[in-house]
Amino acid sequence: MADANKLATPQFEQLKRARERRLFFCDPRILLTSVCADEEYSSSNLLARGCVMSKSIRLAVLIVFAQSLLCVAQVSSNVGVVNSTENPLQVAILHWYKANRSTQFPVGSEPFGVAFDGANIWVANEGGNSVTKLRANDGTNLGTFAVGTEPFGLAFDGANIWVANGISNTVTKLRASDGATLGTFGVGILPLGVAFDGANIWVTNAQSNTVTKLRASNGATLGTFAAEGAYGVAFDGANIWVTNPGNNTVTKLRASDGKTLGIFAVGITPVAVAFDGENIWTANQNGNSVTKLRASDGAALGTFHVGIEPFSLAFDGANIWVTNGGSNTVTKLRASSVTILGTFTVGNLPAGVAFDGANIWVANQFSNTVSKL
Repeated sequence: MADANKLATPQFEQLKRARERRLFFCDPRILLTSVCADEEYSSSNLLARGCVMSKSIRLAVLIVFAQSLLCVAQVSSNVGVVNSTENPLQVAILHWYKANRSTQFPVGSEPFGVAFDGANIWVANEGGNSVTKLRANDGTNLGTFAVGTEPFGLAFDGANIWVANGISNTVTKLRASDGATLGTFGVGILPLGVAFDGANIWVTNAQSNTVTKLRASNGATLGTFAAEGAYGVAFDGANIWVTNPGNNTVTKLRASDGKTLGIFAVGITPVAVAFDGENIWTANQNGNSVTKLRASDGAALGTFHVGIEPFSLAFDGANIWVTNGGSNTVTKLRASSVTILGTFTVGNLPAGVAFDGANIWVANQFSNTVSKL
């Protein structure tokens, strides 16, 4: 065969030996053929032909093969992520590289509150008397819907979006699937914060110094409870926490009946509150800090410096995110140790913040945008 004779050259023999050396520790076919000195070298023979080996030779081959697999496993164990400050619950998006990948999307006038409904981001446009719905995966605008005057806070109840209309002294209930208005319900004076407890909606009324509890299914008022200067609100699984900016405290109410369980000191001018599964966090606007309290008994676990005029909080499963309205940034803190993991630039006057399971969304009030980090 002419082609075979052409390959029988010193260069071909050199390539053949190099290939054998390269594949010896990873290809069992080479292991089988390398001990057969009289076998002709060809790819077809490697697959189709064999030779008779003694038990000792076969044993040696198996040992070498096992050692090669062990080496591969050891190498593979070192090529993945071996150290990370990222949230392990975000494994679906693999491993973030160390860059600030903030993207901004236009919304309505003076966006403030932000909420996630499981698929979409909702933004309260305080200056536009509306809310905007964005698809979370790509930021596509899915609609803008009219609500009351100067909408502020938002909450999702599993099927509907609730909006606190600060000047109208009402809350609006929108069907999340299509934005249809399902009802508008009266609350106290200057409603700002909204939270859902699994069955009911809680609304803070800043000028009434109260919190209103509404049945989520039909908007019926179930009670109104005292809370001095009520502003931010959060649910911890059993209790409602309300920030009191005027006296630098938070109030803990039992969700079942609204009974006050305690009032606890925090930083200066607490305006927002969040729950991390174990602890309560407040954003202290005039203290440039956040305070961490143990939810079970309200014990203070520390107050920690962040950016200028922190205004809102969100928990991502491992970290607390804080919007800093006076420095146009957000701060990322590890919830367990309160280590600062990063500070990221966003738009002008960041206000509300929400987590969508993979990304952080921030309403930039003076930019009329939301940032996605």
